[in-house]
Amino acid sequence: MSEMSDKRGSDIMPVHVYIRAIGGKWKPEILWVLRKGRLRFGELMQQVQGITQVTLTKNLRELESDGIIIRTIYPEIPPRVEYELTEFGKSVFPVLDAISVWGRRFIRHRKETGKA
Repeated sequence: MSEMSDKRGSDIMPVHVYIRAIGGKWKPEILWVLRKGRLRFGELMQQVQGITQVTLTKNLRELESDGIIIRTIYPEIPPRVEYELTEFGKSVFPVLDAISVWGRRFIRHRKETGKA
């Protein structure tokens, strides 16, 4: 059975694809930081608090491979590398904004029900 022909139906599968592409602990935060514009690796390290170099590199490579960000290498000494969102990558923000709104509602709900 192929990954996209799951018994649960085709409606849920795009959600799984989305979660694999930009889910996890770090990718949403990396994307949120890149929303402000093009950044160098060191700037990303500073702005994505708590991430290791190895983890940042891995996540950036995955995002680049998926066409969500662009990595530009400038022929300078020392080398300069910058990361920025592709037009396709920018299309994720309405979804992230909606998730952010839902997350705030969920936090409020947990507080109101004493489960926070």
